[in-house]
Amino acid sequence: MDMDRRVLCIVVHDVAPSTWSNCRRLLDGLAALDHFAVTLLAVPRYHGEQPSAAFESWLCERAALGDEIALHGYSHLDEGMPRTGRDLLRRRVYTRGEGEFVDLPFDEATLRLQAGREWLGRLGLEPEGFVAPAWLLGAQAWRALRCQPFAYTCTLRRIHLLPQRRSVVCQSQVYSSASAWRRGLSVLWNASLARAQAVAPLVRLELHPSDEEHAAIRNAWRRLAARQLDTRRVCTLKQVAAELRTASEQHQD
Repeated sequence: MDMDRRVLCIVVHDVAPSTWSNCRRLLDGLAALDHFAVTLLAVPRYHGEQPSAAFESWLCERAALGDEIALHGYSHLDEGMPRTGRDLLRRRVYTRGEGEFVDLPFDEATLRLQAGREWLGRLGLEPEGFVAPAWLLGAQAWRALRCQPFAYTCTLRRIHLLPQRRSVVCQSQVYSSASAWRRGLSVLWNASLARAQAVAPLVRLELHPSDEEHAAIRNAWRRLAARQLDTRRVCTLKQVAAELRTASEQHQD
């Protein structure tokens, strides 16, 4: 990735009416560090909740200010049945039942992708990116995604250009706030990961609404963001995808 300055992508997950207040606090914390555009991963019907006109107006306001609005699943719930013990651990413990696209058949994945795009389209927003809840995409969901007009998707460790699925390595810096021991480990892990990524051309700092609820996590991500802002320019995911696509096309020429 040949860029004139190393890049930081800041991504806010699970943006929805019920998480709105925490999302705004996250954005206020970021604004206290500097002014830049972020990527907001919006969920149309988060955990089955109903639409909110006020929330939708706010999304449009954020887009007008320069933030990217990307699609983040439809319900953010994995309603399927795990098949093995390992599957159970991944889908009910690691992701706490939120890996919506991990096991969807092609037709159902297509319906949810289209419904999400239509929701944002009614707000006058055209999402270029789709990020699956918990970054999990099953084989049929991958196939459905590549049939939709998205420019990119992300997994935990990579950014993928669509529909070709060319990708670059970019391990996410992400915190876990589910329990005290997870919070403690994730603070240590992300500090170590950031040191390892100090000279990486691209890093992703991925925040969740619950990151604002615990002082240890809140202080950790703000310190981490501040340090990385000293040496990196901030881009949205769609900006990075566009730069990667241009670089790839130039390399092929």
